[in-house]
Formats: sequence, structure tokens, C-alpha cells
Amino acid sequence: MAAAKYLSFTRAAEALCVTQAAISRQIRELEAHLEVELFRRIGRSVELTEAGTIFYDAAYLSFVNIAQAAERIQSTKSGKPALTICCSPAFSGLWLSRRLPDFFADNPDIDINVVTTGNFLQMEPGVHPDVFINKVTDPREGYHSTPLFYDLIYPVCTPAFLQENPAIASLEGLRDTVLLNLSPYGRAQVAEHVDWSVWFSFFNINLETRSRDDKHLFNANDYNMLIQMVLNNQGVSLGWHHLVSPLVEQGLLVRPVAQEVVFREKRHYLTYPESKVNNEVFCRFRDWMLGCMDDERISVPALERE
Repeated sequence: MAAAKYLSFTRAAEALCVTQAAISRQIRELEAHLEVELFRRIGRSVELTEAGTIFYDAAYLSFVNIAQAAERIQSTKSGKPALTICCSPAFSGLWLSRRLPDFFADNPDIDINVVTTGNFLQMEPGVHPDVFINKVTDPREGYHSTPLFYDLIYPVCTPAFLQENPAIASLEGLRDTVLLNLSPYGRAQVAEHVDWSVWFSFFNINLETRSRDDKHLFNANDYNMLIQMVLNNQGVSLGWHHLVSPLVEQGLLVRPVAQEVVFREKRHYLTYPESKVNNEVFCRFRDWMLGCMDDERISVPALERE
């Protein structure tokens, strides 16, 4: 498993605290037993053969099933029902983690498991969440989707960065400052991607007019990283209101310009199996979630959720 995961006998040995020779010997013995090559050696690196990929997928699924069985046993032992929620790392870190304490306070008899991913279209084998919070507009087969909120996007930075860079109080000055940009690479796209170039285009500003002498443009596909860099006074990032509004309310972040872009058609959904419609545990979480949404400036009206 480790050798297939890292595609390196050396890294697998380091992860398992054994020697590389031990890893190589075990792989040779397994290949001899199966009478098939699992790895293709290319210099100092290795890659899985077709047989190796099949074997790895089966082994991985087995470990996932064992882990899930252990969770179910522990849940039964504790007497608490559990709900598995799947969402993006950004939503988990910036929205859900801030509000779950309130849910736990009102629902001490329910356990929550969170699975984060950027690829909602292809879940890992054996992962079957009870709730998805994402931008998938069409429900999966056997699932139902309820719209939660839409996208409201505006620039954010720290008060200190704004004080040190007063020119960013205008769109032109903002264009020429250090911009922290969310890139699409490695992220499953189920809706149009919005980055600085797209955002500025709504105000007829071409990001390509920045000169080479302007401050740098930093790209990352990890939104949590971008927000942490903003909090460290490293530049300006686009802020999705549902993720950054608590930081703005606390004064940790400010909006250097008043302009914002509203995408009422870019909705986030709560998706769940139809079999859960009357499940008490799910219903309590859904009602709590919708209650949180009613407090959001960007929530979809209740009438539209039906």
C-alpha cells in the first residue's frame, strides 16, 4: 500500500520505518505469489502496472471498509448516531468549523464526521457521505438538493496592509498591488471559476495591463492558504462572503474597495440521499443548517428552497 501510494520504495520505507530492502523484498514476494508484475521500475522511480493499479484499488477499498466498520462499531458502542458530511476544505475550515460548536451544544447526542475534497464528482472508494455541501447543480441519482446560498465576492486584506498600501482603496491601485489568486489547478470544476482576472473584468479592468514592475501575483489552489497569507499581511485576496464575513465582522479583515460581484446563479447546495428525508439525525442537521443560512446575507430565500 505505501509503495503504491508514494510510487517510491524509499518513501514507503521511510513512512513505515523499515529499510528499502525490506520493501523491495516484500514486493518481489507478492509479485512472485501473484505471478504478475505490480510495479514497473524506471530508473530510481516506479509506477504501477495495470495489475498493480487493480490490486491497489482493491486493497485501499478494503482498508476503507475496515475503518468504516471500526467507526460504526465505536458509534454503536457510544450509543450516538453519526452523520458524515462532505464539503470543500475551505468550507470546512472557514464556515463549518466556526458554527459546529453551536450544533454540538444543541445536539450532544449526535456525532459528526467530516470528509473534505475538491473533487465532488468522484469520491474515494467506500466513501458514502450522508450530506454533500457543494456546487453540484444536478443531484446524484437517488439524491435531492436544496439550494443554500449564492456567491458574493469582494476583495479583502488586513487593516495593516491597507494602511501600508493606501492606493488599493481604488480599483486601479488594487490591480497593481500584491494579489493572492485562487487558481483552478487540481480543483474539480463544477461551476465557472472566478479569479482576479474574472472579477476585475466586471469593472472593465484588464489584469494584463499590470506591468512587470508591479507587485507580484501569487497563485495557489488552496483557499485556506490564501486567507492565511492575507491574515499575515501578504497581500489582497478575493473573499467569498460566506467564508470571510466573520473575519470582516471581527475586524481581522477589511474591504479595501466597496465594489463586489454577485453571482445569484452560482448556488451552493445541501445534497442528501432521498432515503434520509425522514431520518431524525439528518433532519436535525438540515434544519440547523438552513437556520444558519437564514442568518446569512446571501442565503437563498426559503420559498426557493422548495
